[in-house]
Amino acid sequence: MDPKISIQKRIRNQKVLFLEKLKETPIVELVCKKLGVGRTTYYRWRQQDHEFAKAADEAILAGSLIINDMAESQLISAIKDKNLGAIIFWLRHHHPTYTNKIEVTARLKHDEKLTPDQEALIDKALKLAALVPTIKNLKDEELKKI
Repeated sequence: MDPKISIQKRIRNQKVLFLEKLKETPIVELVCKKLGVGRTTYYRWRQQDHEFAKAADEAILAGSLIINDMAESQLISAIKDKNLGAIIFWLRHHHPTYTNKIEVTARLKHDEKLTPDQEALIDKALKLAALVPTIKNLKDEELKKI
């Protein structure tokens, strides 16, 4: 048997096992340690084998979705156990009333007068945006509010 073929077969088997483990634990470093595969080897496989890279990305995504389901399950269990931290976390991320809010208030000072060309451009832009009234219909006091 050709030693080159047996090495290729061993590498192919390692890649298959690697992908299976990534689905269970979607963390490259942990899978590398578990299987005794160097991280540089993993990234070389990805670079040289585009199908492996695609399969690895899919395995990581599948594994992450499983972990997310497990985490949500634990969070719901904690909520059922009346864990206040879990309750607050859930509300902040799933209920609009409890989300973190940032309010920005500002006043712009606009003392410059517009040139006729600038007024025409703004008027045209407002018409294109279908905003009514146009700038020519606004009084000076209303322009200051803009």
